[in-house]
Formats: sequence, C-alpha cells, structure tokens
Amino acid sequence: MPDESIPPHVPALELDALLHPLPVEPPAPAARTNVFNRDRILGVIPDYQTVNGSAPPLTRLQKWDLAFKESVDPFNIFSAGFGAAFSQAGNQTPKYGVGDAAFGKRFGAALADATTQNFFGAGLFATVLHQDPRYFRMGPRGTISKRVLYSLSRLFVAYQDSGKPAFNASAIGGMFMGIAASNLYYPSASIRGYVMAGRIETSLFSNLTGNLMSEFWPDIQERFFRNGFLHRQPKP
Repeated sequence: MPDESIPPHVPALELDALLHPLPVEPPAPAARTNVFNRDRILGVIPDYQTVNGSAPPLTRLQKWDLAFKESVDPFNIFSAGFGAAFSQAGNQTPKYGVGDAAFGKRFGAALADATTQNFFGAGLFATVLHQDPRYFRMGPRGTISKRVLYSLSRLFVAYQDSGKPAFNASAIGGMFMGIAASNLYYPSASIRGYVMAGRIETSLFSNLTGNLMSEFWPDIQERFFRNGFLHRQPKP
C-alpha cells in the first residue's frame, strides 16, 4: 500500500496504468532549485515543462516561476512576433488593420495571449486546484501509437499534486480564461463566437503539438543528434 503522504509522479507504460503512479521520495531541498527541464527542442524551443521519469510536485512558487519562464523566454517572444507578422500579412485575427501601428498591436496582443494563458493555467489554476502543469513523458518503452494517444490524453488529464490523475482543469481553464481576457484588447471585429471557437481549436492543436514534441524529441535527439551540437548538456 503506497504512502499517500509522499507526492508521486511516474509516467506509465500502459494507458490504464496511469491510474496507479508509484510513490517516490522527494529530493533534498537543495536539489529542488533547478526543477525545470533546461534542454531545448531543436536547440532553440524551450521545453521547461517536460519531465523524464519521476519528480516531486512543484511548490506554489515553482508553478508561478514556470508560468514566468514560459512567458518571457526569447523564443516564445520571437514566436509572438512571427505570428503577428503572419496575421498582419493577411489582416487576419485580431483585425487591427494594416500599418506599423497595427503590427505593434498584433505583437502586443500575441504576447498578452500567451502570457494570460500561462498566468491562469500554470500559475493561478495550477496553484488553486493543486495540479501539476508539467508534461510527464511516457517514454520510449511504450509503443509509438500508445505514446501518441498518451500525448493526446494529456490535453485533458493532469496529475494532482498528490499524484492522482484528474481532469486537466488548470490547462483547460487557463486556455478559456486567456481567450476570454483577450476580449478586453481585441478589436470588436475579432470578438465573435466563431473566432473564439477557432482560437480554442488553435490552442488545443498547439498544446497537442507541444506534447508530441516533448514526448518524442528526446528519442529523436538521441538517435540523430547524439554527438551533434543539439545534444549539448546544460551547465550545472
């Protein structure tokens, strides 16, 4: 009978085994200062939220730290600028029009979109609901199809801080709250039901893509870039 006082987090090899994570001993406090993955997908994409193996739950401060790191990472800021440029080129949502001022508004809106979802999801809701906002890999011992299904399931299933699986209310709630908050700064032409539905679809697809990259990148890195520049180890 596992000791429920010890917060467990263990990725399972079978989907049905996800309901029975095993307990692990929390490391000493000094070892918990660098709790986030510092490897980068393709050498540039941040992967802070991925856990390989077991890990104790995050503290409240660490959850807010994760939200902050995701929001201010240079690659994510660059991605916001790229998305704003793409939106500007076709005068797509949000419909600020054209010109330098419109691009600045689009860029600011893209940064606000990501920041609010991080704030509500990984920060506020993860703290209040006692959920872990990280992604726990199933790993290469599972089949490819099971790992893809597992990545998909993580959109809607998360670990509580206790280690028990539960509906991923923090991520889903953070997504909806972030989209709702955008109505405060989006132009009226972009505040429509079908536009909001499209943004929900885009957010879910983006989250799934992130899960798949987190799940399979370490395998790709090990197989194709073991001795290359993409396999550089972070400094301790």
